[in-house]
Amino acid sequence: MKLSVVIPCFNEVSTIEQVLGRVRNCGIDSIEIVVVDDFSTDGTRELLSGALKTQVDVLVLHQKNQGKGAALHSGFTRCTGDIVVIQDADLEYDPDELPMLMQPILDGKADVVFGSRFVGGKPHRVLYFWHSVGNALLTTMSNVFTNLNLSDMETCYKMFRRETLEKLNLKEKRFGFEPEVTAKIARLNVPIYEVGISYSGRTYSEGKKIGWKDGFRALWVIVKYGLFVRKI
Repeated sequence: MKLSVVIPCFNEVSTIEQVLGRVRNCGIDSIEIVVVDDFSTDGTRELLSGALKTQVDVLVLHQKNQGKGAALHSGFTRCTGDIVVIQDADLEYDPDELPMLMQPILDGKADVVFGSRFVGGKPHRVLYFWHSVGNALLTTMSNVFTNLNLSDMETCYKMFRRETLEKLNLKEKRFGFEPEVTAKIARLNVPIYEVGISYSGRTYSEGKKIGWKDGFRALWVIVKYGLFVRKI
């Protein structure tokens, strides 16, 4: 089965080459790399269009910054693989673990797999206490509305059978993507698995972008799709 890896990218000139190389060599025989540059201004899009062009199967260049969710929407429409996964461009998540995430789908057990930073014995970088509190709160609130027992709703690593992903009518253009896609997946009543993953988080000085405003937006999105918007 072919895996399509969608990489949303914004100002990641220092890591994008390494990410592409590690995804390409993660141990999966049939792989498609779809990169969406969300109007980077640090030289990332020039690098992708030039020296790294041969490492990318599909390159989408947004003409203005629209947000992670919008970049994923653009990438999903270009995928041709049987399975689709999201890979951040900053190396917080290890591409070597993609085969492990893929296994429950290959075994016929799952339609969707979440990579959880909070289960299993994989190594994690020690970072911000309040981020962990916020993540636990958002995951708990999401579970209340979806009746799932996820341990890490906000994880980047979400893997889908493509036909399952195509059933979703996704709208959120920024970091609200995570609770929206979780709510809409829950309503499909398809089998969902979690797999423990490692996590090498970044500090803000190293380029981390998500902030407290995104946390409040995620809370609103959880309530929005939990109470007011029921359409998949």
